Amino acid sequence: MFHFYPALGRTFKTQYKCFSVSMMPGSERPEVEEGGKIILPPTALELLSRLNIDYPMLFKLQNKRKSRVTNCGVLEFIAEEGKCYIPYWMMKNLLLEEGELVDIESVSLPSATFGKFQPQSADFLDITNPKAVLENSLRNFACLTCNDVIAIHYNDRVYELLVVAVEPPPAVSIIKCDMNVEFEKPVGYKEPEVLTREQKEQLNEQERIDAIKKAEQAKLFHAFQGRGNRLDGEKKNTEANPKLLDPSKVIERGIPNYDYKPGKINFIRSKTSTGAEEKNKNDESDVPDFKPFQGTGVSLRSTKKRKK
Repeated sequence: MFHFYPALGRTFKTQYKCFSVSMMPGSERPEVEEGGKIILPPTALELLSRLNIDYPMLFKLQNKRKSRVTNCGVLEFIAEEGKCYIPYWMMKNLLLEEGELVDIESVSLPSATFGKFQPQSADFLDITNPKAVLENSLRNFACLTCNDVIAIHYNDRVYELLVVAVEPPPAVSIIKCDMNVEFEKPVGYKEPEVLTREQKEQLNEQERIDAIKKAEQAKLFHAFQGRGNRLDGEKKNTEANPKLLDPSKVIERGIPNYDYKPGKINFIRSKTSTGAEEKNKNDESDVPDFKPFQGTGVSLRSTKKRKK
């Protein structure tokens, strides 16, 4: 049974059937899903106007069966009688199903001075300026409650943040306030490991080995296997002559000088042998040891044998 007309006083307190914004008739309302405000029926506005309540209108939502509480503002008074529409992330915090009853009570909250948030995914670190994104998203919220998991929309993605703490606790109003914001490490975030010099050398060596294995796997690859076409229509010398890749010729990564000291420049020159030098070395290795004046003489005229 619904109490649409409570006793006059300073507090608005009643019950409504709760539905998510996607169940709301008419066109889609993404701005409701992206904030922390709900939609109430017109009778609620009539009752609130007769009560001496504080502005802006803030409400406490309570699921007594699960002992869950959160706070919110109101966006419009256009819902059907006996119903209210709230963002889906708020229904998750209250552990509510579609059509369940929720207790709504008007409250007055202090202005926020501090808030700490914990992203529920490490993907939140991909945002260039998270504080600016959070500040822009909180413009659609009216208040914050400790232990709530709010949802903010940015670049067609939804990021969930846990409200770790607010000051003054346990709930605050963020309308026209100056609030300092801090972030805790996201859930699942791991600090990058600092590698020692030996670990870096092992990593470089492993990368070199992987590059050689990758080249060996691509040993049967033929580069430029296309076929050329002549403008005169003849098919002459149009076949490609592919060459197999040599997996042994892998460019090795240089090892940095970890002992480098600022203000000192080292010029390291490594002489690389050319193809001609290699050929000369091979030819010299086939020639026996040289011995001077080992030739034989040749006479220009033939010698006659003397008669005995």
